[in-house]
Amino acid sequence: MLVAAMMLDRLIGEPHVLWSRMPHPVVLFGRIITAFDRRWNLRRGVSGGARRCRGIITALIMLGTGVGLGLAITAGGPALVLAVLVILLAGRSLDDHIRAVATALDAGLAPARQAVGMIVGRSTADLDEGDIARAAIETGAENLSDGVFAPAFWFLLTGLPGLIAYKIINTADSMIGYRNARYLAFGSGAARLDDLLNLLPARITAGLICVAALFRGRMLKATRAMLRDGKQHASPNAGWPEAAMAGALDVWLAGPRRYGNRLRAAPRFHETGKDADAAAILSSLRLLALAQIIFAILLSVLIGGLMAGPTGLPALITAG
Repeated sequence: MLVAAMMLDRLIGEPHVLWSRMPHPVVLFGRIITAFDRRWNLRRGVSGGARRCRGIITALIMLGTGVGLGLAITAGGPALVLAVLVILLAGRSLDDHIRAVATALDAGLAPARQAVGMIVGRSTADLDEGDIARAAIETGAENLSDGVFAPAFWFLLTGLPGLIAYKIINTADSMIGYRNARYLAFGSGAARLDDLLNLLPARITAGLICVAALFRGRMLKATRAMLRDGKQHASPNAGWPEAAMAGALDVWLAGPRRYGNRLRAAPRFHETGKDADAAAILSSLRLLALAQIIFAILLSVLIGGLMAGPTGLPALITAG
């Protein structure tokens, strides 16, 4: 079912006609999180400790809501599960948004800054071509985990309840998981839970990018960059796929970036690599697609072996 959902996601993508008439499930998740934020975080006179406690409770409520919703949908049958699975996978949407940056970059810096501003939280007003390309490539690598492989991982492990719970927590982290005065206390629960849920998927994603890099002759370079630079990111997870992608493309990524009026220092990944450009963005999209194909093939082989019985998988391996 998961492989079928991934294929349908790539074919259909985001049906904009549908979501223009009704809210996307992630939008609904966001509204619930916003309600908790307004009621439990924005009121005056609440101490930092109380905000932190309320934030943890909010994250746990969101987790339980996801599990309950997943169980209810699962009871509706396989067709409904498949439909929700396709909706919550974001492979095609990720490709569309990253490709839009490459297309805009060919038209000039102004449209490219606007396009990349749709997918990143950093300031884009002063970004040059390399900055824009790096932002798009990094977003693609990180969101291959968040939008495709992490949901797939939790679906394989726990079914739809785990997938929906993951998506709600991931949405909460993107909304309230900031280290600023407003969310440092209240958002810490969602941020730490999101870190935990992405721990294995992010590393699996990085590994798949390294395998995909084999077809560009850069598997070792991607692996070295991943192992050397992946842990240098401020996030315990995002750096792994980003560093792997840097080595796979032979470009440098990360480095200092500006958020509002604040410049955040950060090391470069694969520092000896070339500067990124629009062509590198398109190359990164091919690697993202190839990583998903490799995952689907491996999953199909594994499922085929398990369905063949106790001796099925060893027989498949021996035959290979």
